[in-house]
Amino acid sequence: MSLMREIRQYPVPRHAVALWWFGQNGYIFKTHDGTLTSVDLYLTDSCNGLVAGLDLRRKVPVFIPPEEVDVDIYTCTHNHQDHTDPWTIRGLRNKDTAYFVGPHPSCNVYLAENVECGRIVPTWPQNVLELKDVKITGTFALPTDDSDLNHVGYVFEFGNGPKIYVTGDTDRSDLLFSVERQKPEIVITVINGGFNNLSHWEAAELCSHLKPKVAIPCHYDMFPDNSVDPKQFRATLALQAPGVQYLELEHGKPYVFERS
Repeated sequence: MSLMREIRQYPVPRHAVALWWFGQNGYIFKTHDGTLTSVDLYLTDSCNGLVAGLDLRRKVPVFIPPEEVDVDIYTCTHNHQDHTDPWTIRGLRNKDTAYFVGPHPSCNVYLAENVECGRIVPTWPQNVLELKDVKITGTFALPTDDSDLNHVGYVFEFGNGPKIYVTGDTDRSDLLFSVERQKPEIVITVINGGFNNLSHWEAAELCSHLKPKVAIPCHYDMFPDNSVDPKQFRATLALQAPGVQYLELEHGKPYVFERS
C-alpha cells in the first residue's frame, strides 16, 4: 500500500491531530474528520544545481511522488523553491479539488502551474482562514533574503486537536514572540541557522517565550550544504526552555498528538 493511501486510511482520535514529516519543512497533517493539510511539500530534486557552488542534492527519499499527493488543503509559507516547489505542484493530480493557500508570490506559482483561480487563497500575517475543519492563522516571519519578502508562518488548528505553530523560514525577530498570544501547544521550528534562518539557539529562545508542550526541529536534513545536528537544538532547548519537550521526528512515520 502506498504511503498516501495509508495516510488517507489512518485513524485519528477525537481531539487529536496526526502528522507525517517529509523532510525540510514539509508535513502532512490529518484531523479526526479526515481532512488532510500539507505545508511546504518538497517532493522532487528541483533545487539540485539551482545555486552555483552549493550542494543542494536531495538527501531525504521521496516518500510520496507528487502525482500521488492527495490533500484537501495545500499550503506554502513562502516562495523559495524548497517550500513552494513548482515541480511538485506541477505533478499534483487533485488541483481541481484542493485549496491552495500561501502568500501572493506562492499564489503566482500556483497560477503558473495551472491551479484554478477559485482554488487559490492568498494569506498574510494575522489573516485567519477557515477551510473545512481547519483554521489557519498567518503569523509574522522575517524574510531571510530579498528574493522573497513575503514570508509567513502558520498556526494551524485542526478541529479539536492541539494548535501547531510552523515557523517557516524566518530570521530572528522579537515579533516572532507575538505568537505567544495564540498559545500553540506544538512548535515546529527551523533550526539550521544558515541562510539567515533561526539557529538552534534562536529557535530555543523562541520556544522559551512561546512555552509549548512540544518543540520539533526541522529544516536541517535535506541538503548537504544546509544541514545541522538537531541534537544541538535539544541541548539549547534544555538550557533555555527546560519545560518544553524535545521531539525529533522520523521521516514518513505517523505521530499523533492529543489535546490534553
